[in-house]
Amino acid sequence: MDPGRDREFADFVDGRFTALQRFGYLLTGEWHLAEDLVQTSLTKVWFHRNSLRSGNALESYTRTVMVNTSTQWWRRKWKGETPTEHLPEPATQSSGQSEYGVVDDRDLLLRALATLPRRTRATLVLRYFEDLPEAEIAQIMGCSLGTVKSNVSRGLAKLREHHLVAAVSAPAQKEG
Repeated sequence: MDPGRDREFADFVDGRFTALQRFGYLLTGEWHLAEDLVQTSLTKVWFHRNSLRSGNALESYTRTVMVNTSTQWWRRKWKGETPTEHLPEPATQSSGQSEYGVVDDRDLLLRALATLPRRTRATLVLRYFEDLPEAEIAQIMGCSLGTVKSNVSRGLAKLREHHLVAAVSAPAQKEG
């Protein structure tokens, strides 16, 4: 046991917990699952903390563990939920974006993101929400740079053709 490594790990958790929780939310789509994912992943990382060379390795390894753990949970666990296409609230008819428009747009994007395959979703989250370079994503995901690029390309194409995202990005038609 190295007390210096223990302190480094504690500082990492204190400084990065919120960012890791946000990353977990983007992977799982639910805050309570994100909290569980972060805690489970940090527990796994803690046992390997002494073999990691630097703080950057700790960050990268933690993200890798989170992606892998999220994928394992998804494969094993039945959600017990039935997704619906439409929100139960009626849509507002206004000339501009409603006061809840930004939240609605975010919700539509998250729902569209949830329709993507797990690895494609994780790749897009790492690239555009975590703003990581493609080379680091390849390392985290354990795949080639070309696979990352093709996952990003295919994922963005799927989001663009998704009817929820298309409805947000399409200009409002004027009634004449």
